[in-house]
Amino acid sequence: MPNSKIASALASCLSNGLKIPRIHLGVYMTSGKECENAVKYALEAGYRAIDSAAWYYNEGDVGQAIRSFINKAPGIKREDIFFTTKLQRNISYEATKRAISDSLNRSGLEYIDLYLLHSPFGGKAMRLECWRALMDAVEQGTIKSAGVSNFGVKHLKELLDSNPRIKPAVNQVEAHPFNTQTAIVNFCEENSITIEAYAPLARAMRFENPTIEALSGKYQCTPAQLMVRWSLQKGYVTLPKSVKKERIISNVAVDKFVIEDGDMKLMDGLDEHLVTDWDPTDCD
Repeated sequence: MPNSKIASALASCLSNGLKIPRIHLGVYMTSGKECENAVKYALEAGYRAIDSAAWYYNEGDVGQAIRSFINKAPGIKREDIFFTTKLQRNISYEATKRAISDSLNRSGLEYIDLYLLHSPFGGKAMRLECWRALMDAVEQGTIKSAGVSNFGVKHLKELLDSNPRIKPAVNQVEAHPFNTQTAIVNFCEENSITIEAYAPLARAMRFENPTIEALSGKYQCTPAQLMVRWSLQKGYVTLPKSVKKERIISNVAVDKFVIEDGDMKLMDGLDEHLVTDWDPTDCD
C-alpha cells in the first residue's frame, strides 16, 4: 500500500502561530454518502484536514464523517482534525455572523479551524464589513483562523490597507503548474499570507501533457502525485480532491521523491493561466 504518512506529518505555521496541515482533502461538488465516505477514506489514510464551504452544501456530511472518525479512532481528538469552511456570499456584517453560526451548527463541530471569505464579490465596503465579522469571530473563539479565497492582489492590498486587527492568514486560489498565479503568490509571500492551492491537479485536464507525462515517468509517479509534489515544494498548502479511495491514498503518497530544481522550473514554464472553474481574482 502507498505510504501516505506525509498527509498527517507535514504542517505549516500560519502567521498567527497556529499550525495547518500541508495537505487537505477537497470536497467540492460532493455530497451525502459519497462525501462522507471520501472524508472517511482520507482520515483513515492519514489526512488531518478537510476543506469544505457553505457553497458546497456538504458541511454536515463532512462534520458527520469527522465526528464518526474521532469517536472510533483511539487517541484522536477534535483538535487533531483541521476543518475549513467558507462564507457563501459577502452580504453584511450580521449576515456573516449568522453564516458562521450556521456553518458551525451544520458541521456539528465545536469550532471552525479556518473560515474564509469565499470570493471578493460584493465590492470593497462589503468585503471589509464581512472581514470585520470574521475578526470578531476569531476573538470570540468561534473560528481559530480567518482568511480569504480567490482574492487578487488589489483585494489583498485593500484589506491590508484598512489596517485590520487581524490580517488574513491564508489566500486560497487555484494554483498548479498550468496556472502559477505568480503575482498573487509573490504578494502573499511578501505579506506572510499562506497560499492554499485548490485544484492542484488542474482537475486532471493536463495529465496527458508531454512534460507531465515525461516527468511522471522519470520520478515513477502518477501525474497527480507529481502535481501534488510540485505544490508542496512551492511551500503551498495543497487541496487535492477525489472521492475514490485508491486515488485519495495515492494522491498523498509523495514522500518517496523530490522534484529537481530544473524540473520544477520546467513545470513552472507550463503556465497558461488555465482556469478550471472560475476566476474572480480581478473583479471590482
